[in-house]
Amino acid sequence: MLNDLYHALDPVAFSAGPITIYWYGIAYIVGAILTGVIMYRTQRRWGLGLSVEDIWVVVTGVVFGLIIGARLFYVVFYGNGLAFYLQNPLEVIAVNHGGMSFHGGLVGGVVGGVLACRSLGISAWTVADLAVCGAPLALAVGRFANFVNGELWGKPTDLPWGVVFGGSAGDFPRHPSQLYEGLLEGIVLFTILQLMSRRKNLPPQGAFMGVFVLGYGVARILVEFVRVPDAQLGYLFGDVVTMGQILSLPLVVAGVALIIYAYRAARPQRGRIAS
Repeated sequence: MLNDLYHALDPVAFSAGPITIYWYGIAYIVGAILTGVIMYRTQRRWGLGLSVEDIWVVVTGVVFGLIIGARLFYVVFYGNGLAFYLQNPLEVIAVNHGGMSFHGGLVGGVVGGVLACRSLGISAWTVADLAVCGAPLALAVGRFANFVNGELWGKPTDLPWGVVFGGSAGDFPRHPSQLYEGLLEGIVLFTILQLMSRRKNLPPQGAFMGVFVLGYGVARILVEFVRVPDAQLGYLFGDVVTMGQILSLPLVVAGVALIIYAYRAARPQRGRIAS
């Protein structure tokens, strides 16, 4: 089993006096850098002519939107209820206490990216396709950080790779659902999008975004079957349907719709960088 490996991992990267840096916080920074690097290298292959400064303006906009959206969605859909936040308003922005939603991060990241693209006068559709070519790596890093934190664990299992998380998770093996998500939402989806981005005849604008949204939605729904839902929510219907699955269903529909729209509109990536 992997329990010895897990217990050797410390959520704290380093601490100096009152300052404590967690691996989860570092994961956000590393994820943003990886996404920016992939975006720049991909746009060079596509011949879009974007500068390093253009890419980092977009990445910065996306990151700010992602953090705001991820936290607000958590508060609304996963948090401790309106009464709790009315009594403790500072908890709304207390991201150091945990609680970020991918679905909200996606919405916020799109809004932040669109605003950044407008400020630069470049096509948000093409930049969105660039961004999702690197975003799965950021997702993978984030999920691995969840594993280091010992959070978002799965149901009990007798499989040989079960992990004993201890604490509120109990002293028995569980599915390392964080690693499942890191593999499916991260490595597998990244590989698919990279293969698409290297085709001689590139898919049309919006196709990459559609595949990313569809792929994430499917992966999240599947992993939720072995992942334990947030304690304050539990299962919404029976013993299988979770909030994560409910919020992922629209992503599957939106992904399919985006792919269909992209191929019907058939707008090329090359030569379409201007808004």
